[in-house]
Amino acid sequence: MKVLVINAGSSSLKYQLMDPDSGEVLAKGLCERIGIDGKFTYKPQVEGKETLKAVDVAMPTHSEAIQAVLNALVDSKNGVIGSMKEIDAVGHRVVHGGEAFNQSVLITDEVMKAIEDCIPLAPLHNPANITGIRACEKVMPGVPMVGVFDTAFHQTMPAKAFTYALPYEYYTNDKVRRYGFHGTSHKYVSGRAAAMLGRPAEELKIITCHLGNGSSVTAVDGGKSMDTSMGFTPLAGLPMGTRSGDLDAGILQYLMNKYSLSIDDMLNILNKKSGVQGVSGVSSDFRDLEEAAKAGNQQAALAVEMFNYGVKKLIGAYAAAMGGVDAIVFTAGVGENSVGQRLEIASGLEFMGVKMDAEANNVRGKEVVISAPDSKVKVLLIPTDEELMIAKDTAALVK
Repeated sequence: MKVLVINAGSSSLKYQLMDPDSGEVLAKGLCERIGIDGKFTYKPQVEGKETLKAVDVAMPTHSEAIQAVLNALVDSKNGVIGSMKEIDAVGHRVVHGGEAFNQSVLITDEVMKAIEDCIPLAPLHNPANITGIRACEKVMPGVPMVGVFDTAFHQTMPAKAFTYALPYEYYTNDKVRRYGFHGTSHKYVSGRAAAMLGRPAEELKIITCHLGNGSSVTAVDGGKSMDTSMGFTPLAGLPMGTRSGDLDAGILQYLMNKYSLSIDDMLNILNKKSGVQGVSGVSSDFRDLEEAAKAGNQQAALAVEMFNYGVKKLIGAYAAAMGGVDAIVFTAGVGENSVGQRLEIASGLEFMGVKMDAEANNVRGKEVVISAPDSKVKVLLIPTDEELMIAKDTAALVK
């Protein structure tokens, strides 16, 4: 079976053609600057096929972008399939499903209406996801489409975890609650953790740490999300690349009054000028911060320390919330590649039964156990694969 995975942005479109059963990626790439001047990248993962990088292709809309993808996939010279008939289904990443979806679903008119109803909850992302779905339906009529939601995995959270301490009508009337994000990643790595440990997911308490430019930590109990650090929006939780994470809401009023800022100005600061970039004054990239810290930049060192401390606190909180923990998983850009940050986060958790193996931890981007053999709590490094999770969910629904 072959599934085309689509992740549509407002002016971009990422894609992968893959076999969900074997995990084999046949081709992947990116359509950029849709509606502007159109740049197309195509990377076949088959020997003897040539990569096309940032080629000029007219893409006034997402429909032309999808058509460019299909043309490349079936190209007589560099294509990886014989015809479009070999594409059995399309899996679409959709950022926000609100309370309407607790799992992936086949896309119908009713589903599209529900995704549109969630636009106020994700005004930047859901319209782009809808555009990608519509474009595929136009260019690939009759091919099954599946929606895979970033929020769906977290719909198992109990009310005590997702409810905010606001007047309750803001939840009943306006659906203001914790939704959580990165759900596809947390679902994938928690499932892989269970497989690595050789135990059913239903028996395990796992804390998954998706750490990158955007970061979130999730408590997964019995294969289900019980709590997560992101909230009503992805702004909550840890300090991230440019996002502030949790803070006292009174700070907003104080700064807005003092500097005559609008709420839009304030949210722009919280989303795009804060986090480790704001603290360090150097960069939102943790690699740059590590280099700056080594060179003696104290603000860069502080930014990294704050981030690591935040992750450590969440691990402790979620272990308490679940009444224990069997495994801690590190994933995403920082989690998969920062040897030092993983060690720093896990250090001091010996009281919980965590014992790291510095030599085993000295690795990047590989699926491996990085705790000591006698560690009561296993610490795992698992590269995330959201595209494979989308493809697997899509295949399961279509089959």
